[in-house]
Amino acid sequence: MSEAVIKTFFDPTSFTYTHLVQDPVTRRAAIIDSVLNYDPKSGRTRTDAADEVIDYVRSESLSIDWILETHVHADHLSAAHYLKSQLGGQTGVGNAISLVQETFKTVFNVEPTFATDGSQFDVQFADGERFAIGGLAVTVMHTPGHTPACVCYNVDDEHLFVGDTIFMPDQGTARCDFPGGDATILFNSVTRILSLPDSTKLYMCHDYGPNGRDYQYLTTVKAERERNIHVNQTIDLATFVQMRSERDATLDMPTLILPAVQINIRAGELPPAEDNGTRYIKVPINAI
Repeated sequence: MSEAVIKTFFDPTSFTYTHLVQDPVTRRAAIIDSVLNYDPKSGRTRTDAADEVIDYVRSESLSIDWILETHVHADHLSAAHYLKSQLGGQTGVGNAISLVQETFKTVFNVEPTFATDGSQFDVQFADGERFAIGGLAVTVMHTPGHTPACVCYNVDDEHLFVGDTIFMPDQGTARCDFPGGDATILFNSVTRILSLPDSTKLYMCHDYGPNGRDYQYLTTVKAERERNIHVNQTIDLATFVQMRSERDATLDMPTLILPAVQINIRAGELPPAEDNGTRYIKVPINAI
C-alpha cells in the first residue's frame, strides 16, 4: 500500500496553505485549496503561487488527478481553473456548493445564465463518498458551519485536510457569520472531526501566527481535543455558540471576500467578459 507524500506551499499574502497530496508509487497527485494571487488595489491577478505548485509538479513528474476545494473561500481566489488548464485533472468540491451559489448569485446579481447546480466543478462529493489519488483512498467529510458547503478530505484515514473548519489549537475555529454559516452546525462538525483517532493529522488551510509565533499548518486530533481554545473537550455547545457569536460580531470582513466569492463559486474562473471585452468584479453596496 502506498503512503501519502504531502508537499505544502504557503502564500504569505493571504496566509493560505495549499497542499499537494501524492502517491509516490503511481506518481498521481491532488492539489487542495490553491491560490490565485489578486491585488485589490489594481484589480490585477497573478499566478505566482499557482506557478510554484506547477513547477514542483513538473519537476517531480507528477500527474494531477484532482484539484480540490474544501469550500468557497472568502479570503483568497482559487487558482483551480488556471491549474486545470496547465496540469489537467478534475476539479472537486462538496455537493452543497449549490446552496452557496444560490445565495451569492442574488448578492452579486450575476449573469442570468450562471448555473447554481455546481456544474462549474467536474465532481461534487457527497458526505462519505470515496475516491482515489493513485493508490491512496480518500473519504469526504461534510463539515458545514463556516459555510454550508465545507468539506474535509481524509486521506488513508490518516491525513485530514480541514479547510477553514478548525485552526491550530491556539487560534480556535472559523467564523460563522457569512451567509449560510451557523455556530451550532460548526460545533457539530468539529465534534465529528475530534471523534477521529487521536493520531489523525490535521492540515490547516490558513494560519495567522497568533501572538507572533511562527506560521504552522499541521496538528493532530489529540492536540485539538485537549488544547483548542474554542472547542476543546471541556467546552459545551452553548458556551461555544455564545463565544462564536460574540466574537464574530467584532470581526471585519476579509479583505478579498467580494472578489474571492465571485471567482470561487465559478471554480476559479473569472466572470465572463462584458461587451467591451473586460471582465468585472462587482461591489454590492450595503449588501453584506
